[in-house]
Amino acid sequence: MPQLHARDYERMLDLVVAILESENPDALRHLIAEHLLEALDCGTVIFARLPVGTERAGRVEGWAPERLGRDAVTDVVQRRIRQRHPLLPYLAAGERDPVTMSGLCGESGWRGSQWRSEALRDYGTTDQLALPMPAQDNELRAISLGRDGAFTEHDLAFAVRVQPLLATADRHVRELHRLRAAVAPAFPAAGRLETPHHGLTPRELTVLGLLSEGITAHGIGRRLTISPHTVNRHLEKIYRKLGTNNRVSTVLLAKQAGIVP
Repeated sequence: MPQLHARDYERMLDLVVAILESENPDALRHLIAEHLLEALDCGTVIFARLPVGTERAGRVEGWAPERLGRDAVTDVVQRRIRQRHPLLPYLAAGERDPVTMSGLCGESGWRGSQWRSEALRDYGTTDQLALPMPAQDNELRAISLGRDGAFTEHDLAFAVRVQPLLATADRHVRELHRLRAAVAPAFPAAGRLETPHHGLTPRELTVLGLLSEGITAHGIGRRLTISPHTVNRHLEKIYRKLGTNNRVSTVLLAKQAGIVP
């Protein structure tokens, strides 16, 4: 497999930082799409969730490079399902390696296919690269990239490296949506908690404030002259009271709720 360049890893790091700094889960897929469009010189990015063995339509989001209307991209995906696009049996078989459609069908098979001709007509793309995502809720899931021109071995190598990051980002987005749904009943109007402290003690508020500054448990312990074990006990109580389970979601929720600046 081709070696990646320093710039490739810089792009991945940029994406990690952008994801962690974003406080809006609704904007994260757009942010990821922008990075993929630039990193792989794509014309389209589509996030697809395809039902298995049901009549449900599935859920999709797409950019080409601006965001596509949900109805338009859903229509395209539904046509691909009816046409038995080669990605569907690939995902259904449990395959998880990134793959190009020309790699699945062969160069001549892809070049003469209806899938390619429609993609060229609709979006001006002539090759597709798919990054399978972990299946969930009886749905096959993948990120599909389209480009005018063939994806290279280097592009595939980049896709292999970035795929675990995208799968983690996907879980991150779903966790943020879960948190938003969990706390919504407490502050339905403005998206903020009715009480700014949410039942936290002054000590827990202090620990949370230091956590929001990116300080480690050891660093917080040194600041407050307590042991890291005591800091972790405080963190466990904070997580329980806020309904979170990790540092990132805790700090994001605390900021959205006005608990910390």
